[in-house]
Amino acid sequence: MNPAAKLAGAGAGAGADAGTKASGAAGGSGKSGHPAFKNGPPRKGPAAVKPATAADWVSGARLRTLPLAIAPVLLGTGAAIVASGPGVYHPVRALLALAVALLLQVGVNYANDYSDGIRGTDAFRVGPARLTGGGVADPRTVLRVALVFFGAAGVAGVTLVVLTQYWWLLLVGVVALAAAWFYTGGKKPYGYLGLGELFVFVFFGLVATVGTTYVQVGEFTTESVLGGVAIGLIACAVLMVNNLRDIVPDKAAGKRTLAVRIGSTASRVVFCVFLLLPFVIAGFFSVFYPLGIFTFFVLLLALPACLITITATTAKELILALKLTSLAALAYGLLLGLAFAF
Repeated sequence: MNPAAKLAGAGAGAGADAGTKASGAAGGSGKSGHPAFKNGPPRKGPAAVKPATAADWVSGARLRTLPLAIAPVLLGTGAAIVASGPGVYHPVRALLALAVALLLQVGVNYANDYSDGIRGTDAFRVGPARLTGGGVADPRTVLRVALVFFGAAGVAGVTLVVLTQYWWLLLVGVVALAAAWFYTGGKKPYGYLGLGELFVFVFFGLVATVGTTYVQVGEFTTESVLGGVAIGLIACAVLMVNNLRDIVPDKAAGKRTLAVRIGSTASRVVFCVFLLLPFVIAGFFSVFYPLGIFTFFVLLLALPACLITITATTAKELILALKLTSLAALAYGLLLGLAFAF
């Protein structure tokens, strides 16, 4: 059996069941102009909301995505040490950059939970229930928590700007916050238009890595730029495999991710390209930094992730590939960052 067809068939059955449940919860019938409701009536939210537990909130933070925030800071800090010279460190600035990245990532995750939930997209979800769409927490509470994390990221960012006196970075911070919100928020979220990978590449790759280096040494370097390209591609791979898992429910909800647009087979190929191209960059740096060769040990995570993704027939397999890819991002950032530093 074709693995793509089998995965699609399983998702279609679950998506149809989710749509039936959403229809019963909303009551009535009719059409809605919102794309998420083309296959059924709108779902305005859960009928009853139970108090969310600490475990629910931890799950909503989506901890498996946090390596994508840590990796570019590790790479950028390694690049900064190269520019500063051996033994010269800026630990406070590096930690503030890490705080910005982590707080922003968690804020994005809660904001996505809120926006997808109130939009009705999660009515078609086949994975673990979200806080908003699953009726686990009040939507306004989820929104407030997202804003708290965005605010904390903003405070860390402003502190970093005050320390460095690079005031123009405030504009970068505002743009980053806007990109975080409009991924799934607003009237026309770009994540619903197939542009998620582009923005992830820019902000979780280039901006995060180059920015980390810049706030420490005040310059852009080849190591930070190429390192940002590499880690940005791995971040795109994480998003691709996540959206590959959700092709059927996303299509039903009117969410036109890149995976939905190009289809299951092409998405699997693109995932592998995203994940393996960074090793070309690692090979380049290995010529100048002998320890860079150890970055190739990350292939022990990347190659199985590619094999699983190419052959996967269930969502559970794709979730495993996602976890491996997230770990690959962290390992890549750590090993190449250490190669730069030493």
